[in-house]
Amino acid sequence: MSHPVKGIDHCFALVQDLDKAAAQYAALGFTLSPRGLHSEAKGSANYTIMFPDDYFELLGLLRATPLNAARGKALTDQGQGLHAIACRIGTAEAAATQLAELGIGTHGLGSFERPVPLPDGGSAMAAFSTVVFDDAELPFGSVFMCQHKTPETVWLPELLTHANTACGLDAILALSEDPQEDGKRFARLWADGSTSETNGRVTVNTGANSAPLVLMSQDAMQALYPGVDLSLTAKGAFTSLRVKVTDMNAVRQCLDDSGLAPIVTQTGLAVAPEHASGVIVEFVPA
Repeated sequence: MSHPVKGIDHCFALVQDLDKAAAQYAALGFTLSPRGLHSEAKGSANYTIMFPDDYFELLGLLRATPLNAARGKALTDQGQGLHAIACRIGTAEAAATQLAELGIGTHGLGSFERPVPLPDGGSAMAAFSTVVFDDAELPFGSVFMCQHKTPETVWLPELLTHANTACGLDAILALSEDPQEDGKRFARLWADGSTSETNGRVTVNTGANSAPLVLMSQDAMQALYPGVDLSLTAKGAFTSLRVKVTDMNAVRQCLDDSGLAPIVTQTGLAVAPEHASGVIVEFVPA
């Protein structure tokens, strides 16, 4: 039997104030999609930050509804930040069936669509099917699968160019009380999932041309980002988003223009979570 999950498609930050989050990420030099409104039942809206092979999403709840109660509770209990990872699949129905055969639990199989405001002022529909890994399969955070039925309305050419020269997800970093054990559990979620360890940091490889998930202790995370208040990131979820860029000087210019002093890291430049709605955003050379 084959494993249907082929990598990371995107990740999203669940934020307290969607307009504020959009302004923060625009200040970091990202091109944001026009604001997308979900259904009345979902009571949410989003902005996407698109790259050629993956993307990052800002998700906000506009009003409380029964359908978004779980996310509202997560926002209250865990705080804003990098709450979820979405995985690449073929079809959601087949993925749910194949994962069940592998003994991996899922739920919430369903489809939805939303109108997409286009940069030229027109609109189109974006259609998706999703299925969610059971909480029992996850050490922490939320991981689900996303089938894009209309990729042409999501990966718009106008959205792929960023002033900071961002071109893709490099890695997702997370705090873990037991990186080795958590790494093994996360690795089961991807067809090519495997783990490697360096200096106490466990890297979960998620597939070809796919960002890895890197797990580490709080001390190790603090050493990566000196002076950053980790309590401002989402609790029990993911912590830092590394973004690949083609020109680090362009990143420095964007941050200078916005009056932000970056944190110099071992691999690039980072922005503290108070300037990115609960996410540590680190820019690294592609």
